[in-house]
Amino acid sequence: MTTNPADILSLPRAGWAGDEVAMLYDMSTRFLSEEIAPHYEEYEKNEIVDRSAWEKAGAAGLLCASMPEEYGGSGGTYAHESVIAEALGHVGVDGFGIALHNAIVAPYILHYGSEEQKKKWLPKMATGELIGAIAMTEPGAGSDLQGIKTRAEKDGNQYRINGSKTFITNGQNANLIIVVTKTDPTKGAKGTSLIVVETDEVEGFTRGRNLDKIGLKANDTSELFFNDVRVPTANLLGHEEGQGFIQLMQQLPQERLLIGAQAIGMIERALAVTVDYVKERKAFGKAVVEFQNTQFKLAELKTEATIGRVFYNDCVKRHLNGGLDPVTASMAKYWLSDLQCKVVDECLQLHGGYGYMNEYPIARMYRDARVQRIYGGTNEIMKMLIGRSL
Repeated sequence: MTTNPADILSLPRAGWAGDEVAMLYDMSTRFLSEEIAPHYEEYEKNEIVDRSAWEKAGAAGLLCASMPEEYGGSGGTYAHESVIAEALGHVGVDGFGIALHNAIVAPYILHYGSEEQKKKWLPKMATGELIGAIAMTEPGAGSDLQGIKTRAEKDGNQYRINGSKTFITNGQNANLIIVVTKTDPTKGAKGTSLIVVETDEVEGFTRGRNLDKIGLKANDTSELFFNDVRVPTANLLGHEEGQGFIQLMQQLPQERLLIGAQAIGMIERALAVTVDYVKERKAFGKAVVEFQNTQFKLAELKTEATIGRVFYNDCVKRHLNGGLDPVTASMAKYWLSDLQCKVVDECLQLHGGYGYMNEYPIARMYRDARVQRIYGGTNEIMKMLIGRSL
């Protein structure tokens, strides 16, 4: 009998997931297992998930679950987005970029977009007709968002955008991209604005290569180039220029919490597949699970994973109540992603030589986990933010 990742800990989603959210988790797990997992090796090989998969996810209600029904969403909360992200990890299709589309890109439009913008873009994001990305990182500016060089100059009733971005998740598929730009380079952070580019409707936009990554191969991560890309000034998010940095800072706690959701999802799956493996694998005439070292190691990992789940649950409850501060979100991002890498590494070790074979799920988890400590602000940056609060 295969261990269910959702059952590997005794406290799954305690305190914030009611019946409706639990039903969404079950439906998400079923959909991902039946519609995405059978094709996932192909997506890994092609280094991109087919657009048809996005459309199926939209039809199944897995896109924009937290967006209001009036804009095509399901009227849920971050709790709904969390269980979708966890289901991705539990099924093992972590490279399907719907979590970023749902819980990072769409909220910028909901919170800062005009009524016209929300009605124009969110329904199409909910169906998968529009796939979202947010273009922050540049070749010379990663965690330091104040250092971006991409420029948007006003020209009549249009912005003319020039610059380049890199490491952009959903970069090949995305046809709605929130671009972090400088509308006034003389003002530093106060000169930053967020502008939406619909790539199907503009000239001068090009995609670079689909980047060759260590892990998360199924997710298209790309370079993007803007060469005199013209968009209407109506595509500015917010009622005036210069609000971009504030908008980014306001939304980063949810982004970092989402990384925590992805971490705990993989942690639970890693433990589940490892428990199954050590029960079946024989060494020196008995199952590997019967060795004291195996039992002690799994006891340590389950304890740490349980602490991680309790911490994550508490952060979700705080966030749903409007009380997740940036420092605690930074703690969740760095500590849970560090724990994710530790747990996966220890679980791979318990697989022995087979853990190093790509045909075993733990090998893919080992590759996929590493970037969690980098994106969303490196864990070193998280520690700096926490340190400043002391």
